[in-house]
Amino acid sequence: MADESEDVKPKLNLVVNYEGNHITVKVKANMAFKKIFEAAEKRFGKEPGTFKFVHEGQRLNAMDTPAQREMEDGDMIDAVLEQLGGGR
Repeated sequence: MADESEDVKPKLNLVVNYEGNHITVKVKANMAFKKIFEAAEKRFGKEPGTFKFVHEGQRLNAMDTPAQREMEDGDMIDAVLEQLGGGR
């Protein structure tokens, strides 16, 4: 039973990569990505909404969680500049 109580809310270290710069964010598996995105943008000195975040080729939704995406400790999230426009 002691093992179950330790794993109730495991912490993950997720690495956010932006143009070769890396930051590590320690999060709970059930934390919404929105908070992770906000922390990363602040640490990179960017305005909110500047980036889109991608994990294994799929864009991350702000309301999803690392647990929903089955992310593991040490997984990398790529931050790329959000581009608007270009349509007709």
